[in-house]
Amino acid sequence: MGWLQNILEIDKQLFLYLNSFHNDFWDTIMLMVTRKETWLPFYAIIIFYIIKNYRGKALPVLLLVALVVVASDQFSVLLKESIQRLRPVHDPEIGPLVHNVLRKGGLHGFVSSHAANSFAIFAFTGRLFKNRWYSLLLLFWALLFSYSRIYSGVHYPLDIVGGALLGLLIGEGFFRVYLFAAGRKWFSRLKGDESALLPSSQAIIIYLVFAVLMVTVFAVTSILHHYNYL
Repeated sequence: MGWLQNILEIDKQLFLYLNSFHNDFWDTIMLMVTRKETWLPFYAIIIFYIIKNYRGKALPVLLLVALVVVASDQFSVLLKESIQRLRPVHDPEIGPLVHNVLRKGGLHGFVSSHAANSFAIFAFTGRLFKNRWYSLLLLFWALLFSYSRIYSGVHYPLDIVGGALLGLLIGEGFFRVYLFAAGRKWFSRLKGDESALLPSSQAIIIYLVFAVLMVTVFAVTSILHHYNYL
């Protein structure tokens, strides 16, 4: 198993390199980026357009979205407890070298739940809306959300890659469940379009919500640091 140890060692060195780029300002930025609460308006606008576009079929679609998040979250936790790879902050070999922001999290880190959840949402809703610009934005968000875990010192790059692959598989799997349901008679009786594409005008609104959130994060961070609140 020497090859596995070599991979894990490269993963540690890559983590230490990426984690070494930090300062007080970016600590605050990443602290807000990594918090799921920061993105509530972003989640809300996606849910709103699912309801608006799918109408009577929105309830089963939203149920699948909820199951996507629950499945990716719980499977990632199951893998953490089964594989039991220590998080960087808990690894006695490199722990003192890790720049940790806020909390250290649980003992084990493979795979990242943040990565699994965000990439599952990306995979499922991207297939659902079939809008290239929406998918690109969701991919950028998932990458940013996941990278914040490396910056925060709680996940190795391979934790992120593993979580992303898990999320993509779960998102695609649940989309196939959706396609199966869409072919049933009970689903066709519901009012609404079972293949509602996201119009460009709605994608622009989602981009604007994302941009406002990012500007707010930077503005709040600038104010807090300017007046030495942090």
